Amino acid sequence: MPKNHNRIALIIFILAIASALYVNQNVDKNWIEQTLVYEVYQSTSGQPAYKYKGQEIIINEVVPYQDSPLNQRNLSHNSQAPLLEQQWVATESQQLKLLKPAFHFGLWSLLPALITIILCLLTREPLTSLLSGIVVGAIIIGQFDLTDKVLIPNLAKEGTASLLLLYLWLLGGLLGVWTKTGAAQAFANYMTEHFVRGPRSAKLVTWLLGILFFQGGTMSTVLVGTTVRPLADKAKVSHEEMSYIVDSTASPIASVIALNAWPAYIQALIFVPGVAFLATESQRLQFFFSSIPFSFYGILAVLGTLLLSLNITTFSGKGIKLAHQRAATSGELDAPGAVPLSAKELQTCQVPTGYKPHVLEFFLPLFTLIAIAVITFIYFGSPKINWAFASALLLSAFIAFAKGMSLTDVMEGFGTGLKGVVVASVILMLAVIIGSISKEIGGGLFLVSQLGEQLPFWLLPIILQFLTMVIAFSTGTSWGTYAIAFPLAMPLAWAISQSQGLANAELYMAVCFATVLNGSVYGDQCSPISDTTILSAMTTGCDLMDHVKTQIVPASIAAWLAAMLWTLTVLIFA
Repeated sequence: MPKNHNRIALIIFILAIASALYVNQNVDKNWIEQTLVYEVYQSTSGQPAYKYKGQEIIINEVVPYQDSPLNQRNLSHNSQAPLLEQQWVATESQQLKLLKPAFHFGLWSLLPALITIILCLLTREPLTSLLSGIVVGAIIIGQFDLTDKVLIPNLAKEGTASLLLLYLWLLGGLLGVWTKTGAAQAFANYMTEHFVRGPRSAKLVTWLLGILFFQGGTMSTVLVGTTVRPLADKAKVSHEEMSYIVDSTASPIASVIALNAWPAYIQALIFVPGVAFLATESQRLQFFFSSIPFSFYGILAVLGTLLLSLNITTFSGKGIKLAHQRAATSGELDAPGAVPLSAKELQTCQVPTGYKPHVLEFFLPLFTLIAIAVITFIYFGSPKINWAFASALLLSAFIAFAKGMSLTDVMEGFGTGLKGVVVASVILMLAVIIGSISKEIGGGLFLVSQLGEQLPFWLLPIILQFLTMVIAFSTGTSWGTYAIAFPLAMPLAWAISQSQGLANAELYMAVCFATVLNGSVYGDQCSPISDTTILSAMTTGCDLMDHVKTQIVPASIAAWLAAMLWTLTVLIFA
């Protein structure tokens, strides 16, 4: 990296610190009412209750909406932080809602994510860039004790600890054991002998696996990336191409083949008072599935990866084309100067003398992993990913023991795996923290709050698409963006459809719904601070910023075409 880029990055960081101090001392918080609607029912004791994460929660106290200090009118007239974190209220129609206060600092709320992304692009060093964004965000909210008040509390959260367990210990350990036993290389040899004849067939296998694992997000990314890495490297497919195919068939396909956890989560966010087709949970689920034909970005993104798998690079962008040509002519899988997230230890086999690898050492743990994920998804409603990876790891180690490998060698492989993913895991943890801070200071809330009911109806879908793209790109999460955008966007879409007399309001709502769903997927997929982006680069052995810069072009082409289709749809049919 040129020294002048580092100097520019240092200057930007210093200016960002000064700006954060200014915001902390001089900019007031803008408080906003957030409304959550749950399926409320009568418990056996006769009290109102609702289900949250499978647990029944009793609603003990309800106040009239107009009396709540958390309604928008009272929040706007009170410059101080509200004393309550949440409160159940009853509207005039006796509907129960949960109010929660949130705040933003206007445009300043975008500063931590913006600084992180700028520094990532300048320095190509995600660790320091993420940490810089965290420091800026912590100063804005007045948390100057970075270790005890910011890093440790976020790392201690259940979700963060679960990520650390899965991606450092379980995934790293499994990859390390596969390297020690030679299972990954045996799989690559088997696939090359029977199915893969070159780069194109290797990419097609990757694409098909991405479609098969349509659960989306980190589960799909890790499964596909881990599975195809050995055979793709053997077939000399560039890491930029592989990480793009893995990433762009993970969340996009989950929005199209939505037989996963997405509908159950999202339906709780799209209730709009007075809208008959969104009144009950079953109706909202039906609405979700009826909107799938309008998931134009998801469809186009998956088609784009299929074209690349067929070696059609017309819509792939210059970066992907150059990577394709480099791998084809020189066999170099990474660009000059690239720093792959996957360590060198995981790229070479260190099988003990006398140990003979077998392809079943790869297939049996992989089949066990998939089977447990599918069975637990059917039984519990969401896949138990930790169970699946832990079982695969234990089975791999048991097979190695049964074939005569010593405990010392197995643990050496396990340790090698941990070392191989530790940097990527730290990056993942920091990405989670910067996303949490960005959400806390309200960048997404600020962007969505700028919309108004006077917008031309045909303009709203692409504005929602753009805003959710920016929010998800800035926070690195699609589901977090849904929680911000849907409760604000859906009532606005309904208000516009009614005030402007649209003949087909339900179709218009479905298109607006699809733009939020797909815009969030695009932003998450392209963000350098997204877990799926980081994991796509890690599991395929790609440099993180090379993956981001090469993927964003074909993804943006798909997003632009989707915007045109959404606009034409509402102009012609709404």
